Amino acid sequence: MADVSLHGIAKSYGVTEILRDIDLTIDDGEFVVFVGPSGCGKSTLLRTIAGLENASAGELRIGGKRVNEMPPAERKIAMVFQSYALYPHMSVYKNMAFGLKFAKTNKADVDRRVRRAAEILKLSALLDRKPRELSGGQRQRVAIGRAIVREPSVFLFDEPLSNLDAALRVNTRLEIAKLHRELGATMIYVTHDQVEAMTLASKIVVMNQGRIEQVGAPLELYHNPRNLFVAGFIGSPRMNLIKGQVRSVSGGSVTLAFTGAETSVDVVPGTLRAGDEVTIGVRPEHMADAGANTIALEGRIDAVERLGEASYVYMKLASGDDVIVRSPGDVEAAPGGRYTAHLPGRALHVFNAAGQSVQFGK
Repeated sequence: MADVSLHGIAKSYGVTEILRDIDLTIDDGEFVVFVGPSGCGKSTLLRTIAGLENASAGELRIGGKRVNEMPPAERKIAMVFQSYALYPHMSVYKNMAFGLKFAKTNKADVDRRVRRAAEILKLSALLDRKPRELSGGQRQRVAIGRAIVREPSVFLFDEPLSNLDAALRVNTRLEIAKLHRELGATMIYVTHDQVEAMTLASKIVVMNQGRIEQVGAPLELYHNPRNLFVAGFIGSPRMNLIKGQVRSVSGGSVTLAFTGAETSVDVVPGTLRAGDEVTIGVRPEHMADAGANTIALEGRIDAVERLGEASYVYMKLASGDDVIVRSPGDVEAAPGGRYTAHLPGRALHVFNAAGQSVQFGK
């Protein structure tokens, strides 16, 4: 296995910049997930690591060795794509073994690797079947098995679950997590699905417009977003964002005014002044319970999503701000009615006019 390091990586097509000054270190054995909106550059970055794209600038190292000029076949990586890309006329066994035979691996070693991968992925009973005889989840496992048999230093996954239905996505996601634990391999995974990112990653890289916005463990990004982009992107449903203003400042504490209410919040000293415009963030699950030090916010219900164990109440405050409240599954709420959310001071995030957290790094 191997670590991966990127220093000043950039990628341009003519005057169009796709990646901009990417610095990132991925430790040996980490499971790192790239997330971000469509067009943010996450797949291009993965393909650059694979050698399918050439970096316009910067240095890329795998296992301590510079690989910028190396072709993909020499980088000791294996890639699993969104499409299964299986040979329809070949059996599962032959699909998994094809790359090894092409590389002139001896027959006994090919057989050992294929059968070991099949055992890990629970494909042993399917080795004689053709791809058309398999479910979507089984086909994706064959594609993963084809990567495992290469015994790479780094596994690269490019949205591998996008073509699966919801139930198969959950099952295959669990299998990938188990695979990482069993192999202890370095894995880099691209997805737009936040659930995949939060549940699979040991480290998440949030990208936007070709840049890295924040890197950290899933819960670190969830609880301590560095800026408004990360705050609004990580979490499903999204973090509620409410406009406010600084009423007064006292050392590291500020009094914020918003939607007709006021509350005091601790921030990094010197980051805000009286009169500054701010954005207040709060997660939907923190707005349901009334209690000490909470502020009641009443609004009109626009929609209610009932999921059984919880209901999401979408409401509009008198200020015009839209908020989402995660409430008990049997909450009495209906579109057009009134509902009261509760803003807890302990769970507030504060961002300045430039969209940067004034609490990050406290």
